Amino acid sequence: MNNTICPTIRFEDLGLIDYQQAWDYQERLLAETVKIKTQNRDLPTEQQMVTPNSLLFCQHPHVYTLGKSGHAENLLLDAAALAQKEATFYKINRGGDITYHGPGQLVAYPILDLDHFFNDIHRYMRTLEEAVILTCGDFGLHAGRVAGFTGVWLGHETPQNQRKICAMGVKTSRWVTMHGLALNVNTDLSYFKHIVPCGITDKAVTSMQLELGHVVHLKEVAQQLKKHLAELFETTYE
Repeated sequence: MNNTICPTIRFEDLGLIDYQQAWDYQERLLAETVKIKTQNRDLPTEQQMVTPNSLLFCQHPHVYTLGKSGHAENLLLDAAALAQKEATFYKINRGGDITYHGPGQLVAYPILDLDHFFNDIHRYMRTLEEAVILTCGDFGLHAGRVAGFTGVWLGHETPQNQRKICAMGVKTSRWVTMHGLALNVNTDLSYFKHIVPCGITDKAVTSMQLELGHVVHLKEVAQQLKKHLAELFETTYE
């Protein structure tokens, strides 16, 4: 692949979409990119195809997802209670433990070939966090990181006041990413009471709405997050 070509990202807003449908779509995009990279190995540089990059924004109906390193006991509902809550549950192939997705939450799935950017998963995770930190700052929220934990937090400087506003979990294959982040904008936080969020027992979960005291325009948040991701990855959108 010719890495001298400036990478661009195809942006797509999927709206409110079933979790399985979005997961299948991510898998298809990742598989297509990996296929191109595999084919490129046997081609001279001038014949290699440039791999695509995508950024998907969406919301999901009520759903709990458990990462491959998670513990099933962190879901505190049985099948009947899940149905009563009109929620679904999936064991998935990202890192991390259990989390919740639902309406009012901005979910971002970057399907990126990191060969275009940098081959460093730690840096990739920190870049996603930084985009969320900057987005929260645009709305007057002082967000940051907590040592030893992924994601973005408010009250991060004071252990007894730390509350998570954005969860993260990713998967990579041949340096191609999938899954991503979930930023609580106007999220119904009561659904977090039925899990041990991210397997963390002693820290709270919050949302932009709760912190600011009013409903936040999700499209405005999405616009800022999209902008910061482009800036941090030094790219543009198709």
